[in-house]
Amino acid sequence: MIKFVTLLAAGSLALSACADPAIAEEPVNAPAATKVAKEAKGLKTAIFAGGCFWGVEGVFSHVKGVTGAVSGYHGGNKASANYELVSSGMTDHAEAVKVTYDPAVVRYDQLLRIFFSVVTDPTLKNRQGPDVGTQYRSAIVPTSAEQATVAKAYLAQLGKAGLWKKPIVTGIESYKAFYPAEGYHQDFMLNNPKHGYILRWDAPKVAALKVMFPAMYKAGFLKDAG
Repeated sequence: MIKFVTLLAAGSLALSACADPAIAEEPVNAPAATKVAKEAKGLKTAIFAGGCFWGVEGVFSHVKGVTGAVSGYHGGNKASANYELVSSGMTDHAEAVKVTYDPAVVRYDQLLRIFFSVVTDPTLKNRQGPDVGTQYRSAIVPTSAEQATVAKAYLAQLGKAGLWKKPIVTGIESYKAFYPAEGYHQDFMLNNPKHGYILRWDAPKVAALKVMFPAMYKAGFLKDAG
């Protein structure tokens, strides 16, 4: 397991009102998948939920082979797919990110490895970092049979690896309609690099991506992807 010191002290930042003094998730060196994804040529999409979508989008926007990363809502209906309702925790939605990628450059199993290494703490139920509620659950949403098979195999592999002291609670959810979030949530890390929440919780994830997966890291932020 590889651990990294949080880049910035919490006390020096102005956090959003919802942020309590929780401990930031430390990156974990998740193993390469033993079951490699075998997908046909052409762009593919996958959905990941791992807490606040700002950080999830931010990390995947720095991955080579990713051509789109859109923050949005998954799990509920169209009528409740807005930030105010989702933030109440009373919908079935999770804050999620739809990732479009080229499997010739980055495979789905590699995206899963990045997700569990630097994006989410899979042992936290209905929360990530300072955010609490079902809308912040950790979940994988495959969009094809191959993705579902690979995701199931990788979760089983991680369960046997013993990287975390507590059980993994990240779930595999069936795909439902994905609804893009409001415009101001898109590219939030790029547009708000000095935001207290970004500095405290999300910038360290991108920094860990760069250190742990240098061959898959790209410096430029994937702006206005979709």
